[in-house]
Amino acid sequence: MLELIILAVALSMDAFAVSLGLGAKRVTVDNRQLAVKVGLFFGFFQGFMPLIGYLAGVGLSSFIESIDHWIAFVLLALIGSKMVYESFGEPVEEEVSIITNKVLFILAVATSIDAMAAGFTLTLMEPTIALSIVIIALTTFIFSYAGVLLGAHGGAFLESKAELLGGIVLILIGLKILIEHTLFI
Repeated sequence: MLELIILAVALSMDAFAVSLGLGAKRVTVDNRQLAVKVGLFFGFFQGFMPLIGYLAGVGLSSFIESIDHWIAFVLLALIGSKMVYESFGEPVEEEVSIITNKVLFILAVATSIDAMAAGFTLTLMEPTIALSIVIIALTTFIFSYAGVLLGAHGGAFLESKAELLGGIVLILIGLKILIEHTLFI
C-alpha cells in the first residue's frame, strides 16, 4: 500500500507542477474555484489513464510474465527520466493565456499520459485496481488543488523541483520492482 501511495504522489508531481504555474497566472479572482476545477480535471484523468495501462498489462500478462518486471522498470525509468528532463525546461503553462475547459482538458490529458504507462506496473502491485485508481485520482486532486493555491501565492519557483522529485521517485520505484523480481527480495 505504501508503494501505491508513493507512486500516486510521484505521478501527481506533473499535475502539481502545472497547477503551480496555472495558479501563478492569477487569471481569476477566485483561486479556490480554479483550484477545484483544475483538481477535478487532473484528478479524473490521472485516475482514469492507469486503468487503460492496467488493462493492457492484464491482457498481455500471459505473454510477458517472465519479463514484466523489466518492462515495468523501463517504463517507470523512461517516465521518470522524462520528468527529470522536463524539470529543466520551460513550463507548458507559459504558453497558456486563458484557462478554459478545453485548455484544462488538454493539460490534464498531457500530464496523465505518463500515468497510463505507469498503470501497467499496477499489475505487479498488491492493491486492487479500483483502490489504486481512487488513491491516484484523490492524490492528484489534492496536489493540483494545493498547487493552484500555492502558485497564486508565489509558489511558482517550486514547479521544476516538484517535477524533478516526481521523476526521481518513479525511477526508484521502477528500480525497486526490478530488484524485487530479479533478486527475489
